Amino acid sequence: MGIKFDVFDARDLLAFPGGDNDTDTVFGGVHFNTTTLHHWNYTYYSNRTLSNDSECWLTFPPYEPQLLLTNGSFVNATSCYNSVNPIGSRGYTGIGFSVFFGLGLVLTVTVLAKHGALYLPKERRFYPIGRRWQWYWACFVCACALVSLFTNVDVDRYYLQELPIIVSIFFWFLTCLGTVALTWEAVRHWGSWLERQYVDPNPFIYSNGDRRSQVEFWTPLWFYFWLWMNFFLVVPRSWNFASYQRSPEQTAQYAIPTATGARFKAAAFCLFVAWLTIVFSLRHSIKHYKPRNRGIFNRAVGFIRAVPLRLVLIIPLSLALIAYQAFISFVWEFSIIRFDGVVPVIFAWGFGPSLLILYIQIAYGYASPNEDKELLRQRRERGGMINRELGFIKKPAWWRRVRGDHLGTLRDKIGSNVNEVGGERGVGRRVEDEMERHAREDAARNALEDDGGIELSCIHHADASANPRVDRAGAKAVPTSLPYAGRNERRHTERVVQTAASVLFPSDIETQRAQRAAFLMEIGPPPPPPYTDEQRHEPDVGRPATAQRTNSTSTTRSVNVEPQQVRSMLDI
Repeated sequence: MGIKFDVFDARDLLAFPGGDNDTDTVFGGVHFNTTTLHHWNYTYYSNRTLSNDSECWLTFPPYEPQLLLTNGSFVNATSCYNSVNPIGSRGYTGIGFSVFFGLGLVLTVTVLAKHGALYLPKERRFYPIGRRWQWYWACFVCACALVSLFTNVDVDRYYLQELPIIVSIFFWFLTCLGTVALTWEAVRHWGSWLERQYVDPNPFIYSNGDRRSQVEFWTPLWFYFWLWMNFFLVVPRSWNFASYQRSPEQTAQYAIPTATGARFKAAAFCLFVAWLTIVFSLRHSIKHYKPRNRGIFNRAVGFIRAVPLRLVLIIPLSLALIAYQAFISFVWEFSIIRFDGVVPVIFAWGFGPSLLILYIQIAYGYASPNEDKELLRQRRERGGMINRELGFIKKPAWWRRVRGDHLGTLRDKIGSNVNEVGGERGVGRRVEDEMERHAREDAARNALEDDGGIELSCIHHADASANPRVDRAGAKAVPTSLPYAGRNERRHTERVVQTAASVLFPSDIETQRAQRAAFLMEIGPPPPPPYTDEQRHEPDVGRPATAQRTNSTSTTRSVNVEPQQVRSMLDI
């Protein structure tokens, strides 16, 4: 009967068909010796197979054995585990679904290449693999579904169920697990994408140690805990019960009790907890990264509007798939484990949600842009908005070519910038225009012509040379304000203004300076005479003129000498 090893049911046993005598039996018109059959422990079963728990042979035409040897082996016999039946509705439907899953696998790989590409530097807060996980799980779902669907062909063709039904059911449960994981990664990454857009204008709007970040850290661990609980309840077990459907009695004794056992019920419950985690993650993302509404009704409406259409479709579909796994753990009649089950229910409810979720994801992948490119577009829009608020108009692309800015290398541009530095203003200051120069000259002229046109600087200088100041002790004071003999008009104007201020508003500062100078002359040799600005520019003997240091802010020399030859950025 094809029941191997420890599986045996007395209700499946039948007596050998009668032959010419007591030691003769007939299978398909061929006579066999019953003594030899009993000697090698062959038993005839109700499914018209002959087996001794190690070998199983078909006994109906045209697959009946032609000869039985004394060593217990048959000649021209057909094993019970051969594909002798034609392909049924389950096999044809599985081939049709496998075509769509195969096409989905190809499209998923292309979408993965599109959304997995990087156009911005990597960030520790948003790893590139985070956006790729949903496509990795989609490839996993396609691969498992293809294996499960193709093996349905042999489920129909095998006369007695063996390995094909086991492989088909095993990979279907993995397909369910992968579909729920695909839904989770789609929802989780949608929230991560919202967060990335939310913090891109201001990276410090949220701290890394708040309650929000803690929830986002522990929620994936919680989800995958229940997902792997489903895996460990379903996968690590003996799957031979799926093949024990070789007779009605064997199905009722072995297959049905195991398929509707507590482990499959608990596995479906674990998937349901994982689905509730998906809904919680969706609500968490909307709460923190979408506009908030007041009132119960407004919050409900805002929640519905905030959820994208893709998630509105795939979340109920994943729940439908979980519901089917829970349903078949109670009802055997519509179970996918049953080899002759109801085909429309098996494929529409068992494989349909996974296929729809897969193609919804593919449509989203082709319709939506790469996230890095979208982020760059949003940054350009924000930059344009800020420029409009500031009144800055960005020049078009042809502007540089009209002005000739595209000509020359970077070294030439640096050299031209260095050659333009000069004039009467100090290096690093803004160049004085004509209007500012006229205003400065008028101010200096008005300062000199005050008090009836008397030039205060000339009076001060003459008085200082004819009658040096004398301090209270009777010692001659060293003049602290010397006449300016340089060519810098700005400094000359400043000296004139200072002299005029000292005459109009006398103070004891000059007296204190004179006393301090007299005290220093009494305790030591007199200090060397102060140098004028022109003397400061005189080079030392033995040193080149370009090597002299000066504190002057005048750039007159920089105009007269040859332009500096720039060799690198370090020379500037």
